[in-house]
Amino acid sequence: MAWRAVFTALEAVCEENITALSGPTDLLYGNASERLVTCMRKIQDHGRALKPVVAGFTAVYHHYDFDADTPGNGYRTLVKVLQSCLLHIIHKGRYIASNCHRAFFRANHNASEMEAYSSALCQLRALLYLAQRLLHDNGHGQLYALQDGELSRRFVREYTSMHKACFYGRCLGFQFSPNLRPFLQTVVISMVSFGESYGKQQSGLGMAAFSFLTSGKYVIDPELRGAEFERITQNLDMKFWKSFWNLTESELLSGLASIASNLVQLNLTLTIPPEPLRLPLASDPRLFAPVSPPVAHWGPGPVNMRLISYELREGQDSEELLAFSRTEATPISVSLVPFGARKHPPSPWLLIHFHGGGFVAQTSKSHENYLKSWSKDLNVPILSVDYSLAPEAPFPRALEECFYAYCWALKNCHLLGSTAERVCLAGDSAGGNLCITVSMRAIACGVRVPDGIMAAYPATLLTTDASPSRLLTLIDPLLPLGVLSKCLNAYAGVDSQAVQSTEGTSTLSALGRDTALLISDLTHGASNWIQSFLPAEVLGSLSSSHQKSLDNEAHYTSTSPYSSSSNSSSGPRYYPEGFEPLRSERLAVIQTTSCPIVKNPFVSPLLSPDDLLRGLPPLHLVASALDALLDDSVMFAKKLRDMGQPVTLKVVEDLPHGFLSLSGLAKETQVASDICVERIREVFQQQTPPPCTDKQPKLERTNHGPSN
Repeated sequence: MAWRAVFTALEAVCEENITALSGPTDLLYGNASERLVTCMRKIQDHGRALKPVVAGFTAVYHHYDFDADTPGNGYRTLVKVLQSCLLHIIHKGRYIASNCHRAFFRANHNASEMEAYSSALCQLRALLYLAQRLLHDNGHGQLYALQDGELSRRFVREYTSMHKACFYGRCLGFQFSPNLRPFLQTVVISMVSFGESYGKQQSGLGMAAFSFLTSGKYVIDPELRGAEFERITQNLDMKFWKSFWNLTESELLSGLASIASNLVQLNLTLTIPPEPLRLPLASDPRLFAPVSPPVAHWGPGPVNMRLISYELREGQDSEELLAFSRTEATPISVSLVPFGARKHPPSPWLLIHFHGGGFVAQTSKSHENYLKSWSKDLNVPILSVDYSLAPEAPFPRALEECFYAYCWALKNCHLLGSTAERVCLAGDSAGGNLCITVSMRAIACGVRVPDGIMAAYPATLLTTDASPSRLLTLIDPLLPLGVLSKCLNAYAGVDSQAVQSTEGTSTLSALGRDTALLISDLTHGASNWIQSFLPAEVLGSLSSSHQKSLDNEAHYTSTSPYSSSSNSSSGPRYYPEGFEPLRSERLAVIQTTSCPIVKNPFVSPLLSPDDLLRGLPPLHLVASALDALLDDSVMFAKKLRDMGQPVTLKVVEDLPHGFLSLSGLAKETQVASDICVERIREVFQQQTPPPCTDKQPKLERTNHGPSN
């Protein structure tokens, strides 16, 4: 539906509901009817105010796209999210108008639903006003306020006080694909239940029982769930986030996920000792460049990796490779390889993977499922690097380990079942950042650069600078600003913890969790199923808690230092007279990333001078229109294109940050994963690059063997 038609329909629905609920129905439902009429009038006012704002954005947001064939940027996304909210309101409003006179109409429940979306619409209106300020202050075509630190700090301060709970309750995930909403509800319920029991001195069984008993209340009371999630995302520490997201590393959860994944003939964990390497120079293979093992923070240490191969290839069962194995059990799935079966010859391709997780969580184990699928679809061995995680291992430890792993793979490709005639780097989020910076490091060292990169929703700017897509951190259940800033600070070394060598320890075993706690986490996911059996009376009887929350928000707004009466002399206003967003009683603690490290080109590639980026291999970016890091991809793609570097950008719709890890949950995420596979395939099947020209740097890569 076109945006003008959406506003027309909204106006009609509001009038229809106000008329229907102002008659005899008012006597039947009493306070619930009054709440609905009041709510519809507020929505009507918001709609009338937002229509010219949206008209302004739609007139110019195409100037911020990567190109005419790739519509996508934060301004478009904000309008899209607003439209999704309005369509939900229209759908709900039509239902209310058609059913309010029926005997079994649940007036209180529907009033609570509409109040939740009214609150969400109010906050989205505030985000669009903030985006207007960005549009006014930034340069033409620029999505980031890179030169205006004060503007970004003002936006962060504004975020700290804005009410967010409405986006995690009844409105949770309204902007995403409907197939993903049950999963998002499971994640939020799991997190708030885990957060309530986190830090309590209980046994694993006691924590499981406690979590099981508490998770139900977050199912039947969406307002309580939203308020608790807001509290957790704003003020809990990094240890909590690492503990929660590392639940996916557990043997129980990963084992359950593996049931539905592709079977592979090789899934081998490796530990590579820290020994110096020598690689031929790209400019003159007769000369060699030394490659030192990773040394940052605690000196030389091993690098952990995982080798996945759908088919067993020559070299993969060699004694030399098995000597690096980290597992005591047989690393090769012998049962899948008939005795005497012929090993396949080495592949001309090699895929090197760096996992996501905000630089602070997860390992290759969390990403096994889609990597197994990729190995099958591409028929290629995959080496995934388990780099050390922040805050224990801040920059540049992860980069050093990934670069060392890349160089080791080039030198030892015969052990990996590949001749490495074509090498592609692939990664998501933090891993996408590492793909780019490892390639930059290869250019700087003069060694062979990969033949291409596939980076999914990468972080290319590790600062809290404002952009229109980053305004989505107010509503994103998977990447709120509080979490994003903690991850960025951890990688930059702000408030880093004491570091120690990981030699002799297993990253995966360190992330293991108590079985009873994991069972409790699964019970949270089952809550969606339980909810379908709850009687309507139970679901509708909890609206009083929501009304209390609204009363508290109204009180905070009237006394907020950001309100109209107190903000007139505190600098430029973000909002027109008469409007203020809802405020939270709990202020978020956001520490902006002000240390110089975040502007290091090998931390934030978007800030790199052209000389460090010139010579990068073809880069294929796959971003999501609803991702808070969308503008990172758009701006980096523009930067490379303007330099004449080969780059493509694909923007997928209706998916959250981290969609690769969700590829088995919905058709849309599987399609997005398939797009990533096709981009990798393009790298492997591309034509041999032309000889170096005078415009290319002296250390530009030369051909390393015949093309595939």
